[in-house]
Amino acid sequence: MPRFPRLAALAVTLDGSGDTMRALLVQRRNPPDAGLWGFPGGHVEPGETALEAAARELAEETGIIGQPRAYLDNVDVIERDANGALRFHFLLAAVLCDHVAGEPVAADDALDARWVTVGDILAGRLPLSACVADVIRKALACRQAG
Repeated sequence: MPRFPRLAALAVTLDGSGDTMRALLVQRRNPPDAGLWGFPGGHVEPGETALEAAARELAEETGIIGQPRAYLDNVDVIERDANGALRFHFLLAAVLCDHVAGEPVAADDALDARWVTVGDILAGRLPLSACVADVIRKALACRQAG
């Protein structure tokens, strides 16, 4: 186990406006969030920025082409075993991406990929990974700020 957090990027991709605003989510195939819905994303490769990784992971997991726009937040995902020993620590860089082209198709480690209305996300109508609703709120604020 590395003694430092592993860096990963999340592609927070919004489409539409007002009541029709929606976000692209994937249903995770693998632990630690298997079966839960969250943003496409994955490991940042050496020499790659988190912005680049977000766009790459977006395409790999969903077929969507996106343009990274801004960092939104950092999310720590830390899991410990029953004795308190560290199992893993990921630092997730949430990146706001503009939808450029494509319709979502689940690929790579995603079971499903789809556009979900922001209202459904905020109402918790899907089983979500931790912090998805908080990151959506930050994405909306960033988008409104221009």
